[in-house]
Amino acid sequence: MKLVYQGKTKDVYQLQDGNYLLQFKDDCTGEDGVFDPGANTVGLTIEGAGRAGLRLSQYFFELLAAKGVPTHYIEANIKEATMKVKPAKLFGYGLEVICRFRAVGSFVRRYGKYVSEGRPLNAYVEVTLKDDERGDPLITADALEMLGILTHAEYQRLKELTQTIAGIIKAKLAEKEIELYDIKLEFGRTGDEIVLIDEISGGNMRAYKDGTYLPPLELEKLVL
Repeated sequence: MKLVYQGKTKDVYQLQDGNYLLQFKDDCTGEDGVFDPGANTVGLTIEGAGRAGLRLSQYFFELLAAKGVPTHYIEANIKEATMKVKPAKLFGYGLEVICRFRAVGSFVRRYGKYVSEGRPLNAYVEVTLKDDERGDPLITADALEMLGILTHAEYQRLKELTQTIAGIIKAKLAEKEIELYDIKLEFGRTGDEIVLIDEISGGNMRAYKDGTYLPPLELEKLVL
């Protein structure tokens, strides 16, 4: 097993069979000890966050598989806090795709002159480059094609997949009377197919119950 990448919340190992192993950590993104799924720095460590994120990821990846959504997921080992996944090629150096159902976080910080906190949004999709040095800048479909990162057709597929996946997760959370405000997803290519990669957990979504934000560990307990 070879370490190939050390991330903020996960480490990635290459396995001898050609697949990869994600090692979930208790580190969370945020600033000054405050959790923020939209942040690009580690802001705090929450004991148990890694396994909680893995349990939710396993739950949602298996739910998506049952609905025919393509992902890189193979299996999870909760005790070891690891997830085995298929290899997938990133778009450029990596993209983050956000689906927003309500205005919150960076959306309000950017567009606060035009929108108030919590305003409903119609599964609005936006794409950012994974680039910590430049603050994960937003990028348009035209720029993605111009820079050779993905074509317009691939962008449309990415958008459709994002809205489908976010809709499935939103509906499942609603069964627990939890409202999904936004979710951040990542995608890659497996052959010619675009697949969901990374994780699906409280660490990359904002969910609320009775108008109150649910931290990652609390979300995991309410869902599972």
